[in-house]
Amino acid sequence: MKQAFRYGRNNLMAKAHLKYAGAVAGLACLTLLGAAPMAWAESAANYPSRNISIIVPFTPAGTTDILARMMGAKLSERFGRTVVIENRPGAGGSTGSNVVAKAAPDGYTLLMGTISTHAINTSLYKNMPYNAIKDFAPISRIANVPNLLVVNKNAPYSTFAELVAFGKANPGKLTFGSSGSGTTLHLSGELFKQMTGIEMTHIPYKGSSPAVSDLIGGQISLLFDNIPTVLPQVKSGNLKGLATTAATRNRELPDIPTVSESGLTGFLVMSWFGLLAPAGTPADIIEKLNLAVVEIIKTPDVQARILAIGSEPSPETPAQFAAFIQAETTKWAEVVKKSGASVD
Repeated sequence: MKQAFRYGRNNLMAKAHLKYAGAVAGLACLTLLGAAPMAWAESAANYPSRNISIIVPFTPAGTTDILARMMGAKLSERFGRTVVIENRPGAGGSTGSNVVAKAAPDGYTLLMGTISTHAINTSLYKNMPYNAIKDFAPISRIANVPNLLVVNKNAPYSTFAELVAFGKANPGKLTFGSSGSGTTLHLSGELFKQMTGIEMTHIPYKGSSPAVSDLIGGQISLLFDNIPTVLPQVKSGNLKGLATTAATRNRELPDIPTVSESGLTGFLVMSWFGLLAPAGTPADIIEKLNLAVVEIIKTPDVQARILAIGSEPSPETPAQFAAFIQAETTKWAEVVKKSGASVD
């Protein structure tokens, strides 16, 4: 009986060991399978193998959204994959930008970044959820865009000089809107205040569309906005364009002078827009995206469309775009400091 017991016990222990070994082997296989996506990163030759998302950190209908949808449609044609545009507005563009900063670095989540998200917000916000330099891999700039100072069609001023005269005669009465605190639209207004000495109240919105709507409705006095956003409203007569923020007149609005021409010498603000991926995205995928974007921007129809909305095509290499962002960050840190603008 004792011998039979020892045999049965040994047999049970052997079976238990076999089960344990099988479980360990199974876990090892699962671990290897789980690690496979990290170990076997997709190569540029197979990219993209699924749909791509471009995050727009502002509301629909603004310049960022217009350019993102234009590029998305062309990239979709080129790659044969759907490019989805997702609007994630908030915090002057920081909300949507942070989504991309924290996304998987695989080339499937991109950002249509702006001068606000990657040059201004760093100095304007005390607590940024991302690092504009370290958390992104630049792909290419898309376009440069001057701003346009617009007012309601029934406003008691029809020229830049008349607006300045009204503001000085009525301190504190003027209000100016923007697509969010920290945007060039906001800082354009702050620079205007600083250089003219006019008291105005800033009204930030979650994007250009609601700001333009309120300006048309007479809820705010004026707005500095990207030309592509307000050009249709100026051409239709819903808004009056008083001056552009570029160094020279815009080809789509040849009759509207620049702010410098109108008496505020040295006033110059240019917005810019470009595609970025999360930091750590494989270099060959960045290179493939850059090649596609640059070729798209250089096609005659896309160039014509960018120019038609008052923008300037600005394709460049990832290294050039990275250097440009660094220079712009330094430049706008000084502008923010001098203007006194801040966001808690």
